[in-house]
Amino acid sequence: MSRLRRLHVAARRERRRGRRYQPRFHLNQIGVTSLAALCAVFLLGLLSLWSGQVLIVAPLGASCVLLFGYPASPLAQPRNIVLGNLLGGLVGVALVSSAGQGPLVLALAVGLTILLGQQLRCLHPPAGGMAFLAVYLKVAWGFLLFPVLSGSLLLVLLAWAFSRWVPGASPYPQHWL
Repeated sequence: MSRLRRLHVAARRERRRGRRYQPRFHLNQIGVTSLAALCAVFLLGLLSLWSGQVLIVAPLGASCVLLFGYPASPLAQPRNIVLGNLLGGLVGVALVSSAGQGPLVLALAVGLTILLGQQLRCLHPPAGGMAFLAVYLKVAWGFLLFPVLSGSLLLVLLAWAFSRWVPGASPYPQHWL
């Protein structure tokens, strides 16, 4: 068998394996969940303008991908979103307070967030971004309340309400704690 043919066969086999592993979404699900994420981020942005408090940052946008795009994921449950993001923010702020800024501190923030998230069973991928952001922006302790805790709680409540009130929405959450 030629090298090109072996490569083609291997690529087809890998694609089949990936299709079995990756979740499949129906067209109506895609529309509903995309609209939900759009509304959630828009609402947090409006609440930020209205209240004068920052309620949305990039890692919370990433949380929306899990929360609305794949709400059945263990990583999208309220415990993971709220505690995971809070843990990431806490690690980042604590490192900024004690070690300052720099590439090593950024790396430590993300690594420690993963380590602690796994240990405490609240792993949430955007939490690594929250820790990174806290160090990169050299934020103060108030960052934990606004936007981390408040934004995470609001997103969870919006997802819960959305799953109850919008026809075709996936049930959320699978569990609270």
